[in-house]
Amino acid sequence: MVTTKGFIVLMSVVGSVACGGPSTTEGPVAAPAPQAVPATSTPSERTYLLERVDDAAVVQVYADGFEQLSLTDKTLVWHLYQAALAGRDIFYDQRYAHALDMRDLLEAILLAARPTGGTRAGLPGVEPATLSEIERYTKLFWINTGPYNNLTARKFVLNCTPEALAAAAHAARNAGARVPLKPGETLDALLARLRPMFFDSSFEPMVTAKTPPPGTDILTASSNNLYAGVSTKDLAGFIERHPLNSRLVKQAGTLVEEVYRVNGRYGTQITAIVGHLEAAIPFATDPMARALRALITFYTTGETSDREAYDIAWVADKSSPVDTINGFIEVYLDARGIKGAWEGLVFYVNRAKTAEIQRLARDAQWFEDHMPWDPKYRKQGVQGITANAIDVVIETGDSGPVTPVGINLPNDQTVREKHGSKSVSLSNVTEAYDKSTLPAFRSEFAWTSQEAARATKWSAFSGELTTNMHEVIGHASGKVADRLAGSPQTFLKEQYSALEEARADLVALYFIPDPKLVDIGLIRKDDQADIVLAEYEAYARNALVQLRRVRVGTQIEEDHMRNRQMIVRWLMANTKAIDVRTRDGKTYYVVADAQAFRTGVATLLAEVQRIKAEGDYPAAKRLFETFGVHFAAALRDEVVARVDKLSLPSYTGFVMPKLEAVGGAGGAITDVTISYPKDFRAQMLEYSAATRPLRP
Repeated sequence: MVTTKGFIVLMSVVGSVACGGPSTTEGPVAAPAPQAVPATSTPSERTYLLERVDDAAVVQVYADGFEQLSLTDKTLVWHLYQAALAGRDIFYDQRYAHALDMRDLLEAILLAARPTGGTRAGLPGVEPATLSEIERYTKLFWINTGPYNNLTARKFVLNCTPEALAAAAHAARNAGARVPLKPGETLDALLARLRPMFFDSSFEPMVTAKTPPPGTDILTASSNNLYAGVSTKDLAGFIERHPLNSRLVKQAGTLVEEVYRVNGRYGTQITAIVGHLEAAIPFATDPMARALRALITFYTTGETSDREAYDIAWVADKSSPVDTINGFIEVYLDARGIKGAWEGLVFYVNRAKTAEIQRLARDAQWFEDHMPWDPKYRKQGVQGITANAIDVVIETGDSGPVTPVGINLPNDQTVREKHGSKSVSLSNVTEAYDKSTLPAFRSEFAWTSQEAARATKWSAFSGELTTNMHEVIGHASGKVADRLAGSPQTFLKEQYSALEEARADLVALYFIPDPKLVDIGLIRKDDQADIVLAEYEAYARNALVQLRRVRVGTQIEEDHMRNRQMIVRWLMANTKAIDVRTRDGKTYYVVADAQAFRTGVATLLAEVQRIKAEGDYPAAKRLFETFGVHFAAALRDEVVARVDKLSLPSYTGFVMPKLEAVGGAGGAITDVTISYPKDFRAQMLEYSAATRPLRP
């Protein structure tokens, strides 16, 4: 599938998660202790950074404008918000088969030690240090939706003894906590069953292993729950009927697809989602109502043809002020790049910021006609690209708490070429990143004070612009050879996602110096040279600084990180655009020639498009194995030492706004209020309490 959303980097800030994935920034500024903020507060009065948990930051997202929505739109958002919550545990289970049992045990201990809204803290016979460690680990577990780091794919473990965890679990049960026991299972048996998951970093060490150790298989080396007992060898000659929305298992030597649908796998959660979508339909515009009905049909049947019908209906809705993404979308979790991870987002259009992104969409054919690749791979008659700046109200599953900053869907190449696509820029997420950026971080990795000043002046602007180009004219561009039947991922396998992200990044990097951006009013002519240089410098720096995220091992697993390293390392090897310089024992990636940078980008983009269009797997593998996967441990160690001195986080998880429905006579909703919890622990526990009853 075309992985066009997850975890885009804000290119002019150093960081990733999110296209979210992942999307992280140059680093949140330390903030005072959180205080309640009213929904009507101004940005200058707000707290963005809430806390640090190891190398993760926790930041509050604000949704200005929600209160100005009509009651109809607020009610629509409310029902879609409930649908997004209902599917949250699907992704937990997809990410790791033991994640929900682990989470239940951790949350039982936390609630027993300090009930929500209570003042009591502690458990009899349990050391405070043990409870502190369990809470630290649980927060990382929530941020990453399980025990694997969102960026490195590596497992993280509890830093207490199994005996200390057992003491806390027994004390919690004695205090009345409900622990996740299987029928006939004792608490000690549960603890023994989960012990390697909590404490052994060598047990099931990688959630997704696209470059596993020699002699191992990408599926059996991956610990996610998209397959059970299946290797790539088993798939020879097997045709999946439900490639995107099924778990593939081997039963008595036979491959079986467990389809995600009503009355299928995750049937309880999907049935609840459908119920909320049905409740939303009376408040939706006619085009959105058609899309929601198509989504309900797909959730009911699980058939690929119904998913395609939903994609087409969703793209056809070009003007609804409220929208949702709900389903099995991105394929980063799957080493094969086939199985979709569940996610739920709800958002409304930010009218003030939408005009800029729509300028790109209106000129999509011009950009297509001027792509620096072989004309046979250019689309003619580009179908409608809908582009909006949005404010998210909730993101769950594969999109939260670690979130993207831009999205372009659907991922189906055939649907995109025939019917178009929709791009959104997550304005309030971008704002939250920008408001929590540490200025000193830019100067630490800038070669000159002038470079640091350019980053300070232009980072927010160029980051939003390049994100928009990445989504609107990057992912939405190009066509593939007919023989690929609209499915380049089938041919490019585990290399596809990183290649597609590289392609979209390269499009943005190629066009940011183009006079066309001045012509359509996106950049002032007098500023363009500085903006281009600031963007190129930031992109080069990022390839260096992102190494801080991979503190174990010497290879990159996450697709966006692979993409960015590949581009910069390729430019270093094939152009004179970027110099590697040292000063006082510190390494810098310095843009020496902006024109050479763009020329190199054009050459690389032409090759990347060719690889995608022709499904050239050997070329894709060679490109990333040479430039995108491996790095020197000594360089990484230097970067880690420098960022640790600055207390810089590696990635960010977000606390979402909270909605509450106000009921009137007869149960009708008379208002929907919004508030900002500013309490990550409380929100995660609240979400878990809401979704736990939906599990079979």
